[in-house]
Amino acid sequence: MSYIHFDKTQLVNLNYSLDREIIRTNQSGTYTSTTIIGCNTRKYHGLLVVPQPQIDSQNHVMLSTVHETVIQHGASFNLGISKFPGNYSPRGHKYLEDFDSEPIPKLTYRVGGVLLQKELILDTNRDRLMIRYTLLDAHSPTKIRISPFLAFRSFHNLSKANTIVNKKFKKVPNGASFHLYQEYDPLFLQLSKKCEYVPAPDWYYNIEYIMERERGYDYQEDLYVPGYFEFDIEKGESVIFSAGLTEADPKTRQNAFQKEIARRIPRNNFENCLKNSAGQFLRNRDGETRVIAGYPWFGWWGRDTFVAAPGLTLTKGDSKTFLNIMDTMSKDLTGPLFPNVGSGVMTNMNSIDAPLWYFWSLQQYIIYTGDSKTIKERYLGKMKGIIDGYRAGTDFNIHVREDGLVYGGVEGIALTWMDAVTPDGPVTPRIGCPVEIQALWYNALCFYHELTGDQEIASLAEKVRDSFEREFWSIDHGYLADLVNGDEKDWAIRPNMVFATSLPYVMLNENQNDQILETVKSKLLTNRGLRSLSPDDLAYKGYYFGDQISRDNAYHNGTVWVWPMGHFVEGYIKLHGKSASNFIKKIIKGFDGVMTQYGIGTVAEIYDGDPPHRPKGAVSQAWSVAELLRMMDLTNKI
Repeated sequence: MSYIHFDKTQLVNLNYSLDREIIRTNQSGTYTSTTIIGCNTRKYHGLLVVPQPQIDSQNHVMLSTVHETVIQHGASFNLGISKFPGNYSPRGHKYLEDFDSEPIPKLTYRVGGVLLQKELILDTNRDRLMIRYTLLDAHSPTKIRISPFLAFRSFHNLSKANTIVNKKFKKVPNGASFHLYQEYDPLFLQLSKKCEYVPAPDWYYNIEYIMERERGYDYQEDLYVPGYFEFDIEKGESVIFSAGLTEADPKTRQNAFQKEIARRIPRNNFENCLKNSAGQFLRNRDGETRVIAGYPWFGWWGRDTFVAAPGLTLTKGDSKTFLNIMDTMSKDLTGPLFPNVGSGVMTNMNSIDAPLWYFWSLQQYIIYTGDSKTIKERYLGKMKGIIDGYRAGTDFNIHVREDGLVYGGVEGIALTWMDAVTPDGPVTPRIGCPVEIQALWYNALCFYHELTGDQEIASLAEKVRDSFEREFWSIDHGYLADLVNGDEKDWAIRPNMVFATSLPYVMLNENQNDQILETVKSKLLTNRGLRSLSPDDLAYKGYYFGDQISRDNAYHNGTVWVWPMGHFVEGYIKLHGKSASNFIKKIIKGFDGVMTQYGIGTVAEIYDGDPPHRPKGAVSQAWSVAELLRMMDLTNKI
């Protein structure tokens, strides 16, 4: 039995199955995503979701879903499922026998004497999905009918019935192409064998996405069904349905499908699930290598890229991809700042920490490869520019104070990773000197000195070290202030202090680091990561739910994040050595169960602060996966 498997009793229970989603991506940035029963619950779900750079920098849902119908003796059995007001129709999930993830998503349906298997796979390098239908058993002549539901819209928006849709189609080998709106690429739908395409254009109204309703967004959509494809299928026969932005050769589909399967890492254990998931965040398009921060709705983010890149690549020995990522990102450096939210238009530079994580990421390359020469040759000038830019002062009032500490912030803008903003402004403004920024700044200075021997930078680092302990450490509290702004100090217990214990260069002694880690362990550590605020705090919110404002208010005020736990683990190992092994392995093993929850075979963005710490946010997050891989690697090296 494979590692991830769901049986009939689980699949037919909508309360269970609709909470479990699959996401698969390819190297061009295309993805396919839905629930394990094929019922879309988000506007971001779709069988073929692709970039359309001629329109904007977003992904677009081209093919939302398909409804398959099994036909025998003139009787039709629809295997599809969609949510409409008041009901699900059709209710094809009742025919499901099981779902298997090995090596690709595989659904098996039983309709009387018919046993039909459905497998989904993306072309690694093209904007194309392939679905393989295999008739495992049948006792009489069988036909399959496939009805495609087309959207042709940004994944942030919803489609509505209209009169401007282009209802014309073009015949192509074993299929048809559709070009609903002029600005879009055409969509080619083809079969690997000869079939009949029957045009029967129609709109399906008010299809509902229950997760969007729960999140307080518009949740009803109209989808266009141009007609259907119909073909005979014999017992033991496999037929492939292809949906792509370019025409495919029907004769090559079977071989293409098999080649894609051969490229897959088996998802037969926890570590392989993580490795599979890690590769899904890497996008190679137009000569650039990017890290997508999370699926389904994130683009590439500067901060997330530098935090996640080592875990996604170096832990797997893939230093080439790592350097490709850093080369791509280095071209985006503007002054001393990187784009915070990157999606093609680099106008949002409000990240005080992304440039400092850049140093850390490059350090990890040397730690894993021992190759400092490449870092000096390619990136030293960029690093110097960042240090000089911070010292000279840059946007958002980011500057180095006389005591060497980094100050940043202006009203109405969030600069750190705690960046939720509501109509009332940033939820955690953190204007002043945030604790993790000082830890990252000191580490960056020391790393630059290590590479260059620059004594002026070494002197500045010593000044930072002295100022940091004086300004942030409290003997009475036994931990670090989260923020210093003049005489004001914020003593809220947040995970930001943990970076002062984990980075390659740290400023405090072992006793101080021990006190910090024990505080974090007792107040913030859960079996899903670190809480973003102590439950003892009056501002703590234990559940992440409701509309956008409600969620944003909880996002960094108690919600659990996986990625900072990587630095808790690293700090803990640095302090305790081999004796930390069992404790850390237990933390990692605790994540084994998440592989069959929420995003199947991957790790969520966040979890509720209160038990049972339910998964929330994006179903698959780059730095969650990356830091778990790095934690495993750190533990193996103790």
